[in-house]
Amino acid sequence: MENRILGKTEWMVSEISLGTWQVGGGWGKPFDQRNANEIIHTAIDNGINFIDTADVYDEGQSEAAVGKAIKERSEKIYVATKCGRQIQPHIPEGYTTKALRGFVEASLKNMNLETIDLIQLHCPPTPVYQRDDIFGLFDKLKEEGKIQALGVSVETVEEAITAMKYDNVLSIQIIFNMFRLKPAEELFTHKSIDDFGIIARVPLASGLLTGKYNSATEFAPDDHRNFNRHGEAFDKGETFSGVDYETGLKVVGELKALFGEDTALSEWAIKWILMHPQVSTVIPGASNVNQVESNVKSSEHLPISPYKMEAVKDLYEKYLKDKVHDLW
Repeated sequence: MENRILGKTEWMVSEISLGTWQVGGGWGKPFDQRNANEIIHTAIDNGINFIDTADVYDEGQSEAAVGKAIKERSEKIYVATKCGRQIQPHIPEGYTTKALRGFVEASLKNMNLETIDLIQLHCPPTPVYQRDDIFGLFDKLKEEGKIQALGVSVETVEEAITAMKYDNVLSIQIIFNMFRLKPAEELFTHKSIDDFGIIARVPLASGLLTGKYNSATEFAPDDHRNFNRHGEAFDKGETFSGVDYETGLKVVGELKALFGEDTALSEWAIKWILMHPQVSTVIPGASNVNQVESNVKSSEHLPISPYKMEAVKDLYEKYLKDKVHDLW
């Protein structure tokens, strides 16, 4: 596993890490403590040293699983969690320093940690990015030793750029994959981008970029890929990266033809993200240990040729850009 620097933190983190939304439910299966523990340990066994979670993933059970697993290891594992999505209704007025402090302290207790390596605002409403009091809170939490660094998880490129004005923001977590090229064009070219760790989330577009789904695939009623395709529950960009399912399948078919059938498309999809040097780490999720092992193989693949990199861009221009580019 290759490591990359996470912006100004100077942390060397695994270029492929672990996202734990799938570990914590919301994907049509109940939370399974044993499975979660096996997934996290397998990730660490394979060189992953950065784990991303959130307090809302299965009502804190994902956080608790991460805390339990890292206590069972001797390696240094960087823990990133998120706060803010518990605010309901999820509106700017709900964001107060008191509420956010409470979420951070609850996460510390839930994970049985003395400090959180990276706390991230969890896709707050856009006006929150103009709130100096909110961002100032995290300086106080750092002084108290409760956190080591602050990052933001954003929905849009514009939100990312707005957050970059705060000196204490050290990382940006954003959806970036073969279906979402806007960050490469408008964020990765920012004059200050080298100061920020870029965490690429939803790298497989909710599984579409695994190449394993088809028009007959059915998702469980409580799986967001069933109930949130049009943003019924939260931002539709979180589900299949906001791409219409059938259109996504069409693009996947052409991607499989481009990359061949000898290697899982998911591995090339992750490698494609790693071809962008601005990315510090990619955080694919995993529902089982086999998916973890497949994901980490991407780090071993040879670089993707310029021809194929351009071909991916051409597919985006042909099928997706007019549908998603201006939304996020």
